[in-house]
Amino acid sequence: MDFHAVLRLVHITGFAAWSGTIFASMFLLRTLEPGMTGEEEKAKEYRGLLMRFIGLETKVADVAVVAVLLSGLLMAHFYHGWTLWVAVKIMLLMLQIAVTMGYIFKKIQPIAYPCDTARFASWYRLFAISLTMFAIVLAVTFFLL
Repeated sequence: MDFHAVLRLVHITGFAAWSGTIFASMFLLRTLEPGMTGEEEKAKEYRGLLMRFIGLETKVADVAVVAVLLSGLLMAHFYHGWTLWVAVKIMLLMLQIAVTMGYIFKKIQPIAYPCDTARFASWYRLFAISLTMFAIVLAVTFFLL
């Protein structure tokens, strides 16, 4: 197997793992919603579970993001060149990270549990932002590059 094939494998696997963490979080939060928006005792228990999950999920997502970025940069440097489209893809990935992190700091971290369902819906808006950015990156990558 050549180095380019290995880089592509790492790049695609990293991207899949990164998006997979979003789906896993979305499904977990959908499952935990009744307890997180309900009684105090259950919300406290679920909050501990959620914080543990987010800690583990963040580790996986961080490794995946680094794998995507490093493999992408190496492919650009050794195989594809530094074209406008490579710059566009890098900018889209950086925008995705910035928008997602900004939303987490502004809307998600301040949530105290139990909370009302309208406040809990901030999680679903986060997933919508993340998945929309993934769709944009994939659309640009596969249809414009």
